[in-house]
Amino acid sequence: MWRIFKGQSALRITLRTFIDLEDIENAVIRYRKPDGKNGEFAAIVGDMAQGVIFYECIDGDIDVSGWWAFWAFVTFADGRVAAGQAAKVFIWKEGYG
Repeated sequence: MWRIFKGQSALRITLRTFIDLEDIENAVIRYRKPDGKNGEFAAIVGDMAQGVIFYECIDGDIDVSGWWAFWAFVTFADGRVAAGQAAKVFIWKEGYG
């Protein structure tokens, strides 16, 4: 599938942090919707050594079409935090594109 559509729930958002995630306390995927609203999804570590995290979308997560931004945000056990660079993704209206 080449495009992501509003309302799509068969979707895994995967981000690579490029840091070792062995000592993390929490990992989330933060987002900014096209309407400017921010939020976050609780992430699962897919590959600790490679720094890969992901989130399996559910119905209602991708609810606005337009340009979204997604980035990783990790909290380590000692309180340090690390934010990743945002990736911009266009979410299409069904039947367009």
